[in-house]
Amino acid sequence: MISLRYHIVSIAACFLALAIGVVLGSTALNGSLLSGLASQKEDLGSQVADLEAQRNSLNARLGDADAFAGAMGPKVVAGQLDKRSVVLVTTEDAKPADRDALKQLVGQAGAAVTGEIQLTEAFSDPMRSDQLRDVVSRLQPAGVQFPTAGDPGTLAGALIGSVALLNKDSAQPQSTPVELAAALGGLTDGGFLKTGGDVKPAQLAIVLTGSKYTGDGAGDRASTIARFAAQLDRSGAGTVLAGDAGSADGTGAIGVVRADTSSTSILSTVDNAETAAGRVTTIMALREQLEGGAGRYGIAGNAQAPAPGIAADGN
Repeated sequence: MISLRYHIVSIAACFLALAIGVVLGSTALNGSLLSGLASQKEDLGSQVADLEAQRNSLNARLGDADAFAGAMGPKVVAGQLDKRSVVLVTTEDAKPADRDALKQLVGQAGAAVTGEIQLTEAFSDPMRSDQLRDVVSRLQPAGVQFPTAGDPGTLAGALIGSVALLNKDSAQPQSTPVELAAALGGLTDGGFLKTGGDVKPAQLAIVLTGSKYTGDGAGDRASTIARFAAQLDRSGAGTVLAGDAGSADGTGAIGVVRADTSSTSILSTVDNAETAAGRVTTIMALREQLEGGAGRYGIAGNAQAPAPGIAADGN
């Protein structure tokens, strides 16, 4: 007769055999799995190393190309703006090094920078748009008609354009020195801009901005700068809006301009002003503005060509 003890021993033996099988099976599986993972890790490490090498090679080539553009830039732009005048406007996020390099290139092109205006963070702040609109309206020079558009960027562009730019047809001031001082002084007192010394009216303007805006109100900030630059263009003989990488994105001032056909038809944009090539392109675009042309230049996907006269495929 089979006893209860026999049943217990049999069941225990079965569980022991099952446990031993699981341990042996898992050990073999783990060894195979670990071996596969190690192989994949080695392959991925090799791919990362290859990509890093490619990146370093591309960065070196870009560095060489930018160094070449920097060396050749003065020769390329020489005489492009001979005896012309330019007012340089910068936003709060524009890099001082880009501003200084661009200013130097303007001089090498034969033009004189007659003034520098720096827009503060408050200028594009959506929370202060009503205040900017009110200040601009109070500073409107006698005899100057502002556009019907009521947004602060357009109105501020009309005001600064009327005092800081010469008439595009007669090359004569559009306002008096007193009105120029009052406009810039009023905007300075309101915290909307700063000036780098004396400002005199010029034929052309460059608006230099940084990258795209981020955070709350980013789109509104970009729109204010975009509309300001477009109206500034309408006020003088030509304006170029130049920015760094990212400025052509949806929340960048250049991106907003390029999404508006009414602006792209008159205002030129350059989306790589942080490079020597982009700054040379800015001068070339300013020359094109004098001749009545406009374009979207740089390396972003919404640019039409790297520079005026150069097709998108480089030919």
